[in-house]
Amino acid sequence: MSSNNKSSVWAIWLSLISNIILTFMKIIIGLVFQSEVLLADGVHNAGDIIATVAALSAMRISKLPADEDHPYGHGKAEVLGSGFVAFILVLAALYIGYHATAAFFHEPLAPSYIAFFAAILSAIWKYALYVYTIRIGKETNSKGLIATAKDHLADVYASLAAVIGIGLAFIGNVYNVHWLSYGDAAAGIIVSLLVLRLGIEMAKESFDILMEKTVDQQRLTEYTQLIQAIPQVKRIDRIRAREHGHYILVDARVSIPGELTVQQGHDISRAIKQSIKNEHNDVDEVLIHLNPWYKE
Repeated sequence: MSSNNKSSVWAIWLSLISNIILTFMKIIIGLVFQSEVLLADGVHNAGDIIATVAALSAMRISKLPADEDHPYGHGKAEVLGSGFVAFILVLAALYIGYHATAAFFHEPLAPSYIAFFAAILSAIWKYALYVYTIRIGKETNSKGLIATAKDHLADVYASLAAVIGIGLAFIGNVYNVHWLSYGDAAAGIIVSLLVLRLGIEMAKESFDILMEKTVDQQRLTEYTQLIQAIPQVKRIDRIRAREHGHYILVDARVSIPGELTVQQGHDISRAIKQSIKNEHNDVDEVLIHLNPWYKE
């Protein structure tokens, strides 16, 4: 296993273990001290466990080499895993929003210092996980790991909202401002909206990759410049590129002098491929179609 793969697997396992610990901590404290926002955040973390397992499975599948049935490799398995994480986030957002709204129809309970400090610990823990996981995800271009990192970020939002909500409830109790006692529930609604937005954005990104949306124009420009740097290339007739999970596939039609031999054409194609792959480690395959070019 390469060092990149080891880093990715370690990051996802660290995320899984952390989610299990935080889930039990939040649900138990949320139930005992009846904190709506902490309990909802705990259920969200329970969904994260499922999402992390899905991301881990998808990462393992995506690293499998190309075979007869999957000649382009298994990279899109990570995209499916990312889409599943987005689905879990949307469900979590709806759950949190429902219970937070329902809390407004009941008399709020006294806030708990234990719930307050549990939310602070969760925010710090999850932010550290986010920073670590997003770094490894970007280094390895792992869609599943980046999705997991964004899930950690959603947890940071949730925990911070819990801190603010419970803190407002404390202020309401001290200064006898009754409406501030609903800070816990109000924070839950804010969390649900933030998590819902993040889930929808992740789902859209996964959908775009599955529908083979082209890479951004900056990348296409870089590929174009590398191809044009090959002396024998007279014209680029078409260039396309698409993400396939953690790697990119490039497809280009270029025109070269028509009097060149097949061997010379082959060497030019190989030079183009090596030029692009040397400059862009995330490019896995470059398909070159050669057209003849003649002076008019």
